Amino acid sequence: SMKQLVFNRPSFDFVCDKRDLPEERAEKERILRQSANIVGTSFEELKEEFDKTANPKFLVATNLSREQLIVLEIRAEELKGCEIQTNTIREYVADPALAHVLGYTAKISPDELTQFSGYAVTDQIGKTGIEKSYEAELRGSPGKKLLEKDALGRIVREGGEIASEPGNSVVLWLDLELQQNLEKALEDTLNRIGAKKAVGIALDPKTGGVLAMVSIPGFDSNLFSQGISKAQYEEIASDPLDPFFNRAVSGTYPIGSTIKPLIASAALEEHIIDPDKELLTHGYIEIPNEYDPEIVYRFADNADHGLVDMRDALAVSSNVYFYTIGGGYEDQQGLGPTRIKDYLLMFGWGAKTGIDLPSEAQGLITDPAWKKRTKGEGWWDGDTYLFSIGQGNVLATPLQVVSSFVAIANGGTLYTPHMVKEIVTKETSKAIPSHVARGSIISPDNVEVVRDGMRQAVKWGSSVMLNSLPVSSGAKTGTAQTGRKDAEGKDFLYSWVSVFAPYENPEIVLTVMVEDVKEGSLAVLPVAQEVLQWYFTR
Repeated sequence: SMKQLVFNRPSFDFVCDKRDLPEERAEKERILRQSANIVGTSFEELKEEFDKTANPKFLVATNLSREQLIVLEIRAEELKGCEIQTNTIREYVADPALAHVLGYTAKISPDELTQFSGYAVTDQIGKTGIEKSYEAELRGSPGKKLLEKDALGRIVREGGEIASEPGNSVVLWLDLELQQNLEKALEDTLNRIGAKKAVGIALDPKTGGVLAMVSIPGFDSNLFSQGISKAQYEEIASDPLDPFFNRAVSGTYPIGSTIKPLIASAALEEHIIDPDKELLTHGYIEIPNEYDPEIVYRFADNADHGLVDMRDALAVSSNVYFYTIGGGYEDQQGLGPTRIKDYLLMFGWGAKTGIDLPSEAQGLITDPAWKKRTKGEGWWDGDTYLFSIGQGNVLATPLQVVSSFVAIANGGTLYTPHMVKEIVTKETSKAIPSHVARGSIISPDNVEVVRDGMRQAVKWGSSVMLNSLPVSSGAKTGTAQTGRKDAEGKDFLYSWVSVFAPYENPEIVLTVMVEDVKEGSLAVLPVAQEVLQWYFTR
């Protein structure tokens, strides 16, 4: 069943037309002063705004209260050249977790007035989210009344009306209950571990449709459509947690071991290693400095995993295995940075996904040229090792991450993620077709190996907490340093998990990322566990 998330409601604005105001400065100022008094704004600010506005239509106040309307009606005679105009403003389902997705409309700015044709100073325009990306569909066209006035501003003739056209509606892929459950699970975890910032995104692996997208902290979209005060705006804008920022599409983060299924895919496609070949791992590898063999660099693992093949390496997240297939070690050749980058690009990292939301970030994938350019240094094996386990300069948006896992879940198809499922007009409903960004990234046999490694992670490896779910799943966790430590010298981390379920025929791919997780805290797996438990039993 469909649930309406955005409503239109009538609103009233007070507008003066410079062409119809009295000529004399003193009279103009009297009208402005009286108007300012009635609507409760500062006359000085209003006058300054009036003087610098080029548009003949001048907006005095928006979203008038009943009391203000009554006073303005009574005193209409004294306020020559000004009138009350009926308008529509948005009312949103007040849920801070929806604010980043829906976005908001607010009064059009002077810049936007010059940029877009067919708008008046009283018009609302989409500023962020769906409201911005689908402005042209949602807006419709306002009606016009044609009037002829004489030199004193009196109406001498009415020349008929041009009827208004209502805007279209858009239907989202969003599953509202899933959105709310994901928001609640994230909030619970943040409260439990004492962190404040998190993201959760769920995609449909058969279409790329966005089933849920939560960025915490959020805000209330209604503040904007109803005319936010300067003080309110300042308070939100200056919050160091940046509630306006949609971390899901605009935030770029270090991804840690999240990268490993993509590296495994690349190694299989490039025939670097047989998936059944076992490598003996010792908890670290060491390589000598090429100029001074006395200096030895050690690349550590989270444990000594003994003999591991590719599926085991994914299940336990063995760094040594991935250092080896990424950078080569002893007699095992590696992918090298160029091929690693090529495959990350194929999986959609390092470029915008093209989602139908504004302000998408493109992330960053390091390579030898980038290092030379930014750091003035050459690339060496150690850089490739770090690259292979998602350390070093690799940044992705949570959206890019979940989108790349869709391609693993569904057997190799990368979709362009999208929010809107269909556009509904008065007469028709037009479905927006799924868009395949890249088909068959990996051969079916190879993708099965990677999926199986993620399945083993749930059965007995690093994501075993998800084994209690009512359906089978595959998962990969990741951690990356924030570069900050707490008072006891413990690291604050970015913590990730990406899950697809059911394993055999996936219906959902979920990525969760929490910022500033204290080392040793369990942050993202409980969220995924709670949300998917609900999802598959509701």
